Amino acid sequence: MTRNGHTPVHGPARVDPNDRAAIVDALYRFGAGQDLRDRALFASAFSERARLDLTGPAQRLGVVLPVLQGRPMITDAVMTSATRLDTTHTVTNPRILAHDGRRARLFAMVEARSLPCNHHSRHLTLKNIYTAELSKQDGYWLMDSLVIENVWLTGDPEVLFPKSAI
Repeated sequence: MTRNGHTPVHGPARVDPNDRAAIVDALYRFGAGQDLRDRALFASAFSERARLDLTGPAQRLGVVLPVLQGRPMITDAVMTSATRLDTTHTVTNPRILAHDGRRARLFAMVEARSLPCNHHSRHLTLKNIYTAELSKQDGYWLMDSLVIENVWLTGDPEVLFPKSAI
C-alpha cells in the first residue's frame, strides 16, 4: 500500500500507443482548457454525464463543495473560476491502470498553480493525484469521472476560494 492508502496497480500489459496518447489527451484538455480559458477545449475533456469530485482538495482548503455532475455544470463551475485566475496545470506520471478498448482508467500527478489575474504576488499551488474513468465515444476518449485528491499544497487558499465568494 502507498502512503496515500492506494494499492499499487501495474495496469494492462499493452495499450495501443494511439489509444494511450488519446486517453491521456483528455486530461491534457482538462488542464489546457483552464490555462487558456478555452471553454470548448475544457468541455471536450468530459462526457455529457461526467462527474468531477474536487471535495478532498476543497475540504483541505476549508471549503465544502458538492461533487459536480454533468458536463455543463462542471464547465460552468470551473470556467467561472478560470476567468479571475491565471493558472498552469502540469501533468506528470500518467499511467493507464485499466483498458479494454472501450473503457479506461487513468492515474496521473498534476500540479496546479493559480494566481489572481493582475496580482501575481499571491499564489496557491496544489499537487494532486487525478484518477479518471474514461470511455471512448464517437472515436474520442472522454472522462466519465475525475476524482482529485490533494497530496500537498502551498500558498494562499483565498486565491482559489476568496472569502467574498464563499
